[in-house]
Amino acid sequence: MKYYLIAGEASGDLHASHLMKELKRQDADAQFRFFGGDMMAAVGGTRVKHYRELAYMGFIPVLLHLPTILRNMRMCKQDIAEWQPDVVILVDYPGFNLKIAEYVKAHAICPVYYYISPKIWAWKEYRIKNIKRDVDELFSILPFEVEFFEGKHHYPIHYVGNPTAQEVREYLEVRGEKSEVRGEKPIIALLAGSRKQEIKDNLPAMIEATRHLTDRYDLVLAGAPGIESSYYERFLKDNKVRMVKNETFALLSQATAALVTSGTATLETCMFRVPQVVCYKTPLAKLLGFLKRRFLKVPYVSLVNLIAHREVVRELVADTFSVENIRQELERILPGGEGRETMLNDYEEIHRLLGESHAPEKAASLIIKFLNQ
Repeated sequence: MKYYLIAGEASGDLHASHLMKELKRQDADAQFRFFGGDMMAAVGGTRVKHYRELAYMGFIPVLLHLPTILRNMRMCKQDIAEWQPDVVILVDYPGFNLKIAEYVKAHAICPVYYYISPKIWAWKEYRIKNIKRDVDELFSILPFEVEFFEGKHHYPIHYVGNPTAQEVREYLEVRGEKSEVRGEKPIIALLAGSRKQEIKDNLPAMIEATRHLTDRYDLVLAGAPGIESSYYERFLKDNKVRMVKNETFALLSQATAALVTSGTATLETCMFRVPQVVCYKTPLAKLLGFLKRRFLKVPYVSLVNLIAHREVVRELVADTFSVENIRQELERILPGGEGRETMLNDYEEIHRLLGESHAPEKAASLIIKFLNQ
């Protein structure tokens, strides 16, 4: 069968690549065409566009790049119409992907499946109308989404397990404690996001908050796969921070603690049982802090806390984001800190809630089953 996949960022590229491997294993005639990254390209097929040309976030960056975004969207629609796939598989990235779903459905090209469902439970819940209209099957990787989609909105979905949990388990089984990321001292990991705007906003404060610890700890930054190394130079110059590229799992396997920008990285850090502080700077912090409290549909921004339904890791977001707050919270989770053991114990609950399912294998099996019906 012919599978057309669309992933718009680094985490989507990772998860989509594993799904593609499973589709290929279960369907010997699988053909792939996709918008995605290097990991998807390594599996095979034809990459139409790299996600680096898609990944814009925030109102101003999106506005400035609107002509490019619209051009990419037109190209994607035309490419799907010409290739005539058996299914379009969307991976997260809802602003772009839901428009593609609308087009594919309106032109009756093929079924539309969504792997890693849009996080409309946090923001833009009205998108459920588009999902019900344009998405044939929805595959969830977060257990609490079942109640949201099925209980609240009466839209059936398939919880297939969490791929991040599985990816970390597989890494530890193969690599164990072996890692190329070593330091002379214990390591504090800095995970500052996968987009340039996130890095620019968060990394300087992370570095400043850890400056007093450089005599006791090695500070190691996880370079995002979609960002060129030269972009980091202005932040790392004259600072005792080294960077590793494409080694996030290796870094987390050795880290004592971590400062993490919200996203999939918070869950990865939890899966490696590394105590963390979630840091996310926003423009107009006080205003956004007010809006977050009044209008955000969920009480947390990190996946760890959302899965647990309570605060397991401290979130410093909008008006609570500051160098001093980061410094204080980090001290609490370093060895000897009062919050470290509690967080590590709470992590075990997250591991239990996510279960042992192999998400790509289960999702691929369901996709092929539905297409054959």
